[in-house]
Amino acid sequence: METAVGVFDSRERAEQAMKELLKKQIPQESIVFLTRSETEAHSLGKEIGTYAGGFVGGAVGMTAGAAAVALALIPGIGQVFALGAGATVLLGYLGAKTGGAVGKAVGDDAALPHPDSGEQAPEDAALFVEVLKQGHSLIIVRTEFRDVAAAASEVLDRLGLAMQKTASSTSARMQAATRLVQGVTIIDLTGRITVGEGSAKLRELVTELLGKGHNKVVLSLTQIDYVDSSAIGEMVRSFTTIRKSGGSMKLANVPIKVQQLLEATHLHRVFDIHKDEHSAIRSFGAAAAG
Repeated sequence: METAVGVFDSRERAEQAMKELLKKQIPQESIVFLTRSETEAHSLGKEIGTYAGGFVGGAVGMTAGAAAVALALIPGIGQVFALGAGATVLLGYLGAKTGGAVGKAVGDDAALPHPDSGEQAPEDAALFVEVLKQGHSLIIVRTEFRDVAAAASEVLDRLGLAMQKTASSTSARMQAATRLVQGVTIIDLTGRITVGEGSAKLRELVTELLGKGHNKVVLSLTQIDYVDSSAIGEMVRSFTTIRKSGGSMKLANVPIKVQQLLEATHLHRVFDIHKDEHSAIRSFGAAAAG
């Protein structure tokens, strides 16, 4: 499964991104929009519902040309609104993770699926709470198809908070090498982490390491010069996957441009970031002692 994550600080750009995703025929069931703003949710729902002729998926319906808006009350945040086929399931998951519960479908009589209906919400969704806390909105695209993920990433990178490509960042494919230091696996990454080639390699490598019982991981990003929205999604998923295994993933040697992106999207509050690998390795020992 490929995941692309777009973070937005304005309704206008989020709305434009949603329209372009639909125009590029990204499957509606692959898209979820999250925001804390009721006004933004209803405005976007109306615009997108009219534009798409019905933004629907699963049991999330449309009435009078306006997409159904799902609502949850998340402790520590308050109201969170969502659009999309997986909106209610995802909000139910976030509510369960933080002690809240799904509220209702807002404004229309759309029949929304219950969070216990058997539909699965991704574990990494809980980490997006940190982004929502800061007042940003999110568009999450999940798909099994690499070409769909690539098309979605292009839109999200252009209209969301993202790194700007340079001549050097478009030439070097991601390479990865691993080494074991004091019981901690260091993954040295170079080049660019992008949809398909880079994100898939990182996913396969993490799966392989966990299969061997190596769940203390440091991503050393010294020579990474570009990450796209798919890379952000994959890093979040890797972080969560390793944590679920009982381990932990740290970031080290983060280039200034990548650090700026993480800070702009407030994902620096999610990842455990260290200035160098020695500091990251020591933190595992400190955590064990604690």
